[in-house]
Amino acid sequence: MQVFIDGEQGTTGLQIHDRLRDRKDITLLTLPPAERKDTHRRAEMLNSCDIAMLCLPDEAAREAVAMVKNPHVRVIDASSAHRVSPGWTYGFPEMNADQPEHIRTSKRVTNPGCYPTGAIGLLLPLVNAGLLPADYPVSIHAVSGYSGGGRSAIALYEGENAASVPTFQAYGLALKHKHVPEIAQYAKLTVAPFFMPAYGAYRQGIVLSVPLQQRLLPHSATPAAIQACLSHHYRHCGHVKVLTQTTAGEAERLDPEALNGTNNMALRVFSNPETGQILLTAVFDNLGKGASGAAVQNLDLMLSAD
Repeated sequence: MQVFIDGEQGTTGLQIHDRLRDRKDITLLTLPPAERKDTHRRAEMLNSCDIAMLCLPDEAAREAVAMVKNPHVRVIDASSAHRVSPGWTYGFPEMNADQPEHIRTSKRVTNPGCYPTGAIGLLLPLVNAGLLPADYPVSIHAVSGYSGGGRSAIALYEGENAASVPTFQAYGLALKHKHVPEIAQYAKLTVAPFFMPAYGAYRQGIVLSVPLQQRLLPHSATPAAIQACLSHHYRHCGHVKVLTQTTAGEAERLDPEALNGTNNMALRVFSNPETGQILLTAVFDNLGKGASGAAVQNLDLMLSAD
């Protein structure tokens, strides 16, 4: 099976290459550095592989898809270009019981965004179960390692002027981040969520949180019911684990780097019965389950179909 990584020198592409380079079940196709911007050679490679993995900026990803004329070539797009596009399968296998089969048989798979992976992972099971109204005023707060900003952010934080870079930077302050439509669509929200992302001065890893007010939820939406719902949804999922419910008095610190280097995600429910406040959290690697790990997971599903 021949796999071509288009954009393998980017942050995600390098990580995917590292995960695949020792595999015996696939052959990695590569272009010499001098040919990576040669449109003709890229088109040849895109049409001669079995599966193309796109690790490109959005517009370049759209151009790459347009180059694919061979009907047998299957595509995994790690950009955000096609995440809400008709005809593309959303590459979050744990989203529902049927999603792995949809990915397995799809010609076009779009990798989820890093933040949406955690947000949808927490919200969708609760919406499906009627524990979270689809029009709930959802707020999502997330902090990622600076690698989430790509090579330019890595160069900034790891370059000679790194000491002058702020240790914490909130962004998306126009309140129209490109992840919002993706989260709303796949979490089945009828009202756009409030999304507040930030970068911290560490390389990779995410802590994402969603605060809920129990007074705004159905009576059945107790912390125990929410915990049970998430635990049931992910009971057979190897890469998503729901940890024990924790009350506010027993709260532990959440380490964004705890799952770095893995394709795993840990979900947790915190609550304070005195205030009626509930906090949903997700911890995962923005370069793992949030990018390259998810892409390889989708690749493995697609390979199993062949």
